[in-house]
Amino acid sequence: MWAGTWRVGGVLAVSRAFGDRLLKQYVVADPEIQEEKVDSSLEFLILASDGLWDVVSNEEAVAMVKPIQDPEQAAKRLMQEACHRGSADNITCVVVRFLVNQDGSSHSVSA
Repeated sequence: MWAGTWRVGGVLAVSRAFGDRLLKQYVVADPEIQEEKVDSSLEFLILASDGLWDVVSNEEAVAMVKPIQDPEQAAKRLMQEACHRGSADNITCVVVRFLVNQDGSSHSVSA
């Protein structure tokens, strides 16, 4: 149900309901897995809790992170924006920047 954010049984946010024994009948914790090839076209990855995604769209997050080269500063920017927009949930953000070597291969760096 919607109660300011999506909640299971009106009680817990979906991500927090996975481990709640009383809500097992409503929530299946089978992970959705997606594989992506990491190549020179991938600039960064944003991993964040629903405290960010409740108030910031994917497109907005990309626009905020793209000009910031330091992944720690980019993650802080996202958290500050979510707070500024009044997120009512806990906010966790990780930005992973992919660096391209001379040979075109990618390596990741996280903050």
